[in-house]
Amino acid sequence: MAGAERGAQQRAEHALAGLRRDQAILDTIDRYIRGEHAGPYMPRTATKEYRLLAKRAISNFLPMVIAAPSQALSVEGIRRSGGADDAPEWASWQANRLDERQAAVYRAAIGYGHAFVVVLPDRADAGRPVVRTVSPRCMWAAYEDPAADEWPLYALELPRLPGEERVQGWFYDDVAVYRAVASSEGVILSERRAHGAGVCPVRRFAASVDLEGRTTGVVWPLIPLQDRLNQTIFDLLIAQTYGSFKVRWATGMAPPLKRDPETKEPLLDADGNPIPKPVPMDSSRLLMAPDPDTRFGTLDETPLGGFIESVEMSLKHLAVVSQVPPHYLLGDMVNLSAEALAAAETTLMRWVGELQRSFGEAWESVLRLCARITGDAAGAEDTSSQIVWRDPESRSLAQTVDALGKAVQMLGVPKRAAWTQLPGFTDTDRVTWPELAAEEAAQADSSARLAESLTRASRTVGGDGGA
Repeated sequence: MAGAERGAQQRAEHALAGLRRDQAILDTIDRYIRGEHAGPYMPRTATKEYRLLAKRAISNFLPMVIAAPSQALSVEGIRRSGGADDAPEWASWQANRLDERQAAVYRAAIGYGHAFVVVLPDRADAGRPVVRTVSPRCMWAAYEDPAADEWPLYALELPRLPGEERVQGWFYDDVAVYRAVASSEGVILSERRAHGAGVCPVRRFAASVDLEGRTTGVVWPLIPLQDRLNQTIFDLLIAQTYGSFKVRWATGMAPPLKRDPETKEPLLDADGNPIPKPVPMDSSRLLMAPDPDTRFGTLDETPLGGFIESVEMSLKHLAVVSQVPPHYLLGDMVNLSAEALAAAETTLMRWVGELQRSFGEAWESVLRLCARITGDAAGAEDTSSQIVWRDPESRSLAQTVDALGKAVQMLGVPKRAAWTQLPGFTDTDRVTWPELAAEEAAQADSSARLAESLTRASRTVGGDGGA
């Protein structure tokens, strides 16, 4: 046991080094997501007003780039092969409130490149799985093959990197979970507890992983474009503040001087210079000068159209690189039909489909591990189960119902099979539909029998009267 704990100690040290190595990039991404961007260029002699404009020029579009695909992702169930209802492990999903918490996993994975989900048995009830979601800034995992392995060899979780004070966290491997205390000197493991999962109970959710196991989020490649957009908006604010108004000028005119009310002599400032009166210049004033050499004129304002076009171009570049429809960022969508909207979102839907395949496999692994913890051997070994995603396409309910109705009538698709494809309804709703359908059928049959009996009675009465 001492040898095993010594090996875990060495692996924890390696994981801490990996977490330190990745922290600079992850912290930069985090700052940009929260709007703490590198400011536009400013000279050393910048005034207070200049610095205020630079602060106001920060326009954070990155949260929208993350929200666009993540809001199209929503798990609605899990089906085993040949099953029409949710698998038993769906109860673990509901017990851990993952309907609500799944969105945070998608946002982190899309923004940073990956996120983590930890599955462990409850301390009070070993047969109840507890699912936790962890930010990649707080966890680092080691893989034998980072591009293909389902589960890592080991993982270290810390709420923050240790500095002068110690930080408590957790270390996971395929046998046990340890309490980890990290400091500037390293990691100390204690309180070993076997988890019985058979694997390191940490599942990575990767938005995009290459053949070398590197994950790439959407934010890191967009940082240069975001900086360029901030600089352009800053230039727009500078031109708008200092050059967007006409400037009136006058030459050859001496301004009136302030004079002493008694002596009528000009008042002097601290340097001995006469103090001029302010010349009122607004739309309600008429300027006149007694000197025939006086000339009046205006300086034209700086056109802002070029700056606005440059902002729009930068937003379009941001949309192209991120695969987000341009109208999401520009807000110029006007009276688009459902077909035009679906065409505009084609690239986004392709990206969402790729994310569904990646995240779907990860959720299937998580739920199989939940089945193992609950003692469901069949569910733990079932690799044919499939995650059911909400349809992300932009279709009206009328279009969907029309297509499903034609599928039922022309292709012979069972009506109840079409129920599962209706958007906007939950599995709980669909469970009650067969009972409601049976009640309606029974009521219709009862009404038909009542109508038939009334018809027979009326015929009998009519026949007796005729006799």
